[in-house]
Amino acid sequence: MFGILRTLGLALGLLGGAIAAQAPEFAQQYAQRLGGAVDELRRQIATLESDARANGTTRDGAVERLRSNPDGLVARRGEAAQADIARLARLSEQQQALTEAVSPLGRTVAVIRNPDLDIAQATMRDYQPAVPTTADGLTAGLVGFLAAWGGWRVLSDLGRRTARRRPKAPPTTA
Repeated sequence: MFGILRTLGLALGLLGGAIAAQAPEFAQQYAQRLGGAVDELRRQIATLESDARANGTTRDGAVERLRSNPDGLVARRGEAAQADIARLARLSEQQQALTEAVSPLGRTVAVIRNPDLDIAQATMRDYQPAVPTTADGLTAGLVGFLAAWGGWRVLSDLGRRTARRRPKAPPTTA
């Protein structure tokens, strides 16, 4: 019986390691989507700035002019431009944090700390599991293995100790 429990613990550890090793891969795929979003927002804002200069104003002046326009469609475009500028600032900060992350699992932690929910959901929807070959992937796999295997060992040890402490019922005679 003990051999079966040990084998089950090892299997759970391996499963935990395989699952945890996917976190750095998710962070990698997230970073790729983040880069695409930042590039597109920069392109849109550069177009806005170019149009603003062509009309003798600044980017902020153009956004304010759009927002205060009595035409509802134009005003909504101004709100959208302002939201895009703010989102670009947030995404650029996160992209910088991902670039500067050097510790093991640093990129994974940077994604967990402050994810853009739209990008995270899109990444999850299209996520492709991968075999971990980076130091981050191997570290995450090891941590996941140790957590799952260690958790199983603790639970199985507690279960055995509890089973040993139960008093056995005396045999009944009829």
